[in-house]
Amino acid sequence: MKTDSTTWSPERSAEIYGVNNWGADYFSVSAAGEVMVHPHGNGVSVSLRDIVDGLTDRGMDMPVLLRFSDILDSRIKKLHESFGHAINEFKYQGHYRGVYPIKVNQQQQVLEEITEFGARYHHGLEAGSKPELIAALSYMHDPEAYLVCNGYKDAEFVDLGLYALKMGLQCVFVVENPTELELIVERSRELQISPIIGVRLKLSTQASGHWNHSGGERSVFGLNPSQVCDLVDRLKELEMLDCLRLLHYHVGSQIPNIRDIREAVVEACRVYTGLVNEGAPMGVLDLGGGLAVDYDGSHADTATSRNYNLDEYCAAIIENMVSTLGESGVAHPNIITESGRATVAYYSVLLFNILDESRFEISELPKKLDDDANELLKNLMAVVNVLEVKNAQECYHDAFYYRDEIHQRFKRGTMTLRERALAGEIFWHIVTRIAKLSKEMEYVPEELQKLPAMLADIYYGNFSLFQSLPDVWAIDQLFPIMPIHRLNEEPTREVVLADITCDCDGKIDHFVGEYTTRDTLPLHDLTNKEYYLGVFLVGAYQETLGDLHNLLGDTNVITIEVDRKGRTRYTREIEGDSVADVLSYVEYDPKRMIRRIRALAEEAVRNEAISPKERRQIMEAFESGMRGYTYFER
Repeated sequence: MKTDSTTWSPERSAEIYGVNNWGADYFSVSAAGEVMVHPHGNGVSVSLRDIVDGLTDRGMDMPVLLRFSDILDSRIKKLHESFGHAINEFKYQGHYRGVYPIKVNQQQQVLEEITEFGARYHHGLEAGSKPELIAALSYMHDPEAYLVCNGYKDAEFVDLGLYALKMGLQCVFVVENPTELELIVERSRELQISPIIGVRLKLSTQASGHWNHSGGERSVFGLNPSQVCDLVDRLKELEMLDCLRLLHYHVGSQIPNIRDIREAVVEACRVYTGLVNEGAPMGVLDLGGGLAVDYDGSHADTATSRNYNLDEYCAAIIENMVSTLGESGVAHPNIITESGRATVAYYSVLLFNILDESRFEISELPKKLDDDANELLKNLMAVVNVLEVKNAQECYHDAFYYRDEIHQRFKRGTMTLRERALAGEIFWHIVTRIAKLSKEMEYVPEELQKLPAMLADIYYGNFSLFQSLPDVWAIDQLFPIMPIHRLNEEPTREVVLADITCDCDGKIDHFVGEYTTRDTLPLHDLTNKEYYLGVFLVGAYQETLGDLHNLLGDTNVITIEVDRKGRTRYTREIEGDSVADVLSYVEYDPKRMIRRIRALAEEAVRNEAISPKERRQIMEAFESGMRGYTYFER
């Protein structure tokens, strides 16, 4: 039943989509039923629907990735201010220096804005490859910020880092495996530049969550305590122990439990103390990443949430460092965290329009079957006649049994196509009624809880899951998804989303709900006007990991700034890939392709299959298609 604003409210929409739980003060629902963005964290807001209208008026097609520069600025500010408060509260003697790991989102604009917004805090960068190091050197010129070099390093990588040191940057080489030290020593002596060396430690502490394999004694990267001692001995032998300045560890991305963060800090402080006692000057403790994003808003110890907030995270780290280091009398080091996901996740929103739908609809059943109808059909119809709440589960089992038997007989050729079709109509009628009856049950059996997803409608969205949301497909990542308008109307449809790739994996059937995750998304009936959905918190990893499935390329990207009066400014527009662009990525030559089509069309003219005028129309259509957006255009 459709309802209007007198029986439904925007507040209720905010509840069912969980906006106030996962929005972190950046997103809300307005009284007009539209999603509002608060780029500065609160106060001033802009309507996403207004932004879409502005884009379409400018001729920009969906899908579009929005980047909110002010949100990125806000995230960096909150991270440093929260650590600053904890440092003051616990009288910590060292400084906090944030570092952004480039791998989380390597886009040029992201790197440029992080170095710009982070300059007042001396926010640094972390590079895990030679291209990332070159990108970092191009944008980070702050001598008080740290440039942390992780990953495998060849001679060229090391030389670049050493030259950065010579130019006044605090470039630290983190030794990830025992063989790297000799290369760093060799190149530093060749170039006569004293290196700053760090060492990555394999902690015994292993965090929970999806990326728990990043930590623990059997993690891929890092040195165990014995190897750390060997590194110290080798540096002493080389009379280079004064170069060892940093201890680094990483127990995993998206750490959901604050207890794991506390335990890792304590263990690392003990090792740090041991290195100081060995005579290393040290001075920096790099805690790696792990600060989680609450994607589902549950504030729980789960893979898509966390049981702490930013202030608790910072306080837990500082309190445990003060306590542990205080026992040994070791001077407080400067602290680095490599918080990438928590920095950029909120920064980007994917917007797309719904193109079409596939409704789940049941046909009206005949009141009575023919006397000579197949016995299995009669049995299936009998289930319809006896179905009620108290026997719903039994009827569910009977319906599946008779349906499966009919399928087998049809395959053996002993039932007709029309009999099989009628059996399907009766079966889905039963399942639909059971789904409605389950709402009256005090306890719903687990198998009946799955019925809403089985009966869900399908809405086809103008996007590629593999290009824009690859983590949904690859690791079952959960992102908040909701309509950006019509939120003063009740959503009356239960839906799963499909993208426009011709792949059965190109669907989303797991969503953020009001209290828990759910298998369907409540949406509105489609009208003759465009219906827009937003996917939120997609700033981390999604752009770089996206692929060219079905040759659907990068989306249009718009960067927006919002001033304190709520006025928007479109500061950067990047056109999404054209068809010619993506074809060139997979080694086609668009110009040669046009020549080949032209030759084919000319041959058709010669054979009188088409006219010269039709040849021109065909070539115009082909060339227009090559210039066009890879996504659906109205």
